[in-house]
Amino acid sequence: MDVLSIILLLVVGYLAYKIFAPTKGVKQVSTTELKPLLNDRKRFYLDVRTPAEFKGNHIKGFKNIPLQTLNSQLNQIPKDKEVLVICQSGMRSKQAIKVLKKAGYSNVTEVRGGMNAWR
Repeated sequence: MDVLSIILLLVVGYLAYKIFAPTKGVKQVSTTELKPLLNDRKRFYLDVRTPAEFKGNHIKGFKNIPLQTLNSQLNQIPKDKEVLVICQSGMRSKQAIKVLKKAGYSNVTEVRGGMNAWR
């Protein structure tokens, strides 16, 4: 392996880590751990998938605010409640959590594995 290949491999590894690593200061729950938390009015349930994905299958109680429109709809999400965020696989929820944290939300939880893990 030459030096350029090693550098490229390191850069790709770093980017993969940044994409897939959990966001600092954000709790995670599995879909199994989520089930007993549902219907708790002290929490806000956020699904950041597209409207079509949400219509096809969703968890009762989750509000659909697509990731693409999240910034313009933050006023619909209370800051005084824990916000549980789900998407299809976990990629968009990670992005949504970054948006929420930047906007001052301090109590945010990611549903690990997203709808793909929901049974």
